[in-house]
Amino acid sequence: MPFNLADLFEVVADTCPDRLALVAGDARRTYRDLEERANRFAHHLADAGVAKGDPVAVLAWNRAEWIEAELGIYKARASVINVNYRYVADELRYMLENSDAVALVFERSFAPMVQEVRAGAPKLRHFVVIDDGSSPSDQDAKVAKAVAELGAVDYEDALAAGSPARDFGPRSADDLYILYTGGTTGLPKGVLWRQEDIFFAALGGGGFGQPPITSAEELATRVVADDAVAVQIVNAPMMHGGGQWSSFISFFGGNTVVLNCDHHYDGDRVLRLAEGERATTIMVVGDAMARPLADALAAPDAEYELSCVSVIGSGGAILSCAVREELARRLPDAVVMDSFGASETGHAGTVLDLEHGGPKFTMNPTTNVLDDEGRPVKPGSGQVGRLARRGHIPLGYFKDDEKTAATFLIDPDGERWVVPGDSATIDADGTLHLLGRGSVCINTGGEKVYPEEVEAALKAHPDVFDVVVIGVPDERFQERVAAVVLPRDGAAPTLDSLATFCRDRIAGYKVPRELHLTQEIPRTPVGKPDYRWAKALAMKGTA
Repeated sequence: MPFNLADLFEVVADTCPDRLALVAGDARRTYRDLEERANRFAHHLADAGVAKGDPVAVLAWNRAEWIEAELGIYKARASVINVNYRYVADELRYMLENSDAVALVFERSFAPMVQEVRAGAPKLRHFVVIDDGSSPSDQDAKVAKAVAELGAVDYEDALAAGSPARDFGPRSADDLYILYTGGTTGLPKGVLWRQEDIFFAALGGGGFGQPPITSAEELATRVVADDAVAVQIVNAPMMHGGGQWSSFISFFGGNTVVLNCDHHYDGDRVLRLAEGERATTIMVVGDAMARPLADALAAPDAEYELSCVSVIGSGGAILSCAVREELARRLPDAVVMDSFGASETGHAGTVLDLEHGGPKFTMNPTTNVLDDEGRPVKPGSGQVGRLARRGHIPLGYFKDDEKTAATFLIDPDGERWVVPGDSATIDADGTLHLLGRGSVCINTGGEKVYPEEVEAALKAHPDVFDVVVIGVPDERFQERVAAVVLPRDGAAPTLDSLATFCRDRIAGYKVPRELHLTQEIPRTPVGKPDYRWAKALAMKGTA
């Protein structure tokens, strides 16, 4: 049996069929339930003419059907295309056309926008609609008209007509896993992975902290016992790698995923969900999700029963020192963990320490920092290089040979690496010191300033709720450091007060020289800062 995501899930489903696999709002699914519903959807896709390798897009908020559809698409040997539910029409049109999607699974409320853009995606020919019950009554006629014009099949009708049998042909480790990533700049790019490679690079390879499994069948031995099941709250959206990876890491251990299906993130609601489901792990994405948890725990009347929670984990965005310390103080019996990775690298390391100078990570054996010639930098030298990973890495970017050539390199010894653009150094003890993404690095007077480092220092200030740091033009220094700050309620921090605070934590040339206060800081659904928005705001000189 190959290392194929559908095959691997089937191994787990056969090992613990009656165990609770998924909680998503009111929906509760055992492994048997997920397996059967995914089989039905896979048969529906096959009956609709979806073939091996065909891209099938999913446009939906977190819900049980997202995971069912994803599993069904894998079972049919098609590829999942993750679509951001916040996209406007032009962005959706680009995604559907760029991905070559032949089918789209979407929530009913998105039907008018889907109908608007369908002509711009000529390969799109099949539609499956999920009844989300969210359409306002005055829009219902418009939505119903769009659904009818699309000829969309109702999701539950599709499952009812599909066979529940697992009678599929053999699959391959080379079946594709595609993850679209927007990052902080540029159009979304589809990262192409072999399913075997994503399993070992991002999904645990049979369990983090254990030797990788050597056969797919061996995964059955890694399924935890009934009295050791972890219950994990997944807050990241499934349309992002963080949501998919967290969920499938849990599934491949036979654990229970509790999917946060709220359309608006709320720290108190997450903690109440953890209470009600007796969660052992709460997964977040950086400060944007972790700080509301810390604030809810710090509220004067806060009272939560969280004795089962043993881990607060963050992936996809690094926690600031201030937020990590606050969570550790409020939940003294829980471990606060940070992991680092990217859509192009998978899981690259685990946080070792977080100082004012930035995070340090223990590295995977396949992770290193390379210089401009593709050679590893010398540990302890202070030399800045680019984070890189070898071994189980992607094939490249979908339909983008130029970007693939720039991101994937062959070193002088013939080893292939993925180098997504994060700058880093390696300390003398072999730990990795992450500096930040080079594409947003600020050059001030010849010195390089990585925004993440300055942001971490500012977030420790008691008056700062959130912050994005960018470089703005400067006649003398080329760029100067500017901070766009969302203050805490009732606070009004000044540039002088923030600068004085930062000088004890970072070098003087990194201290902000310009401050913009704002009433909101837009971030991606997974908490990544929008540097383009922040720079535009700073250039206007207003907030």
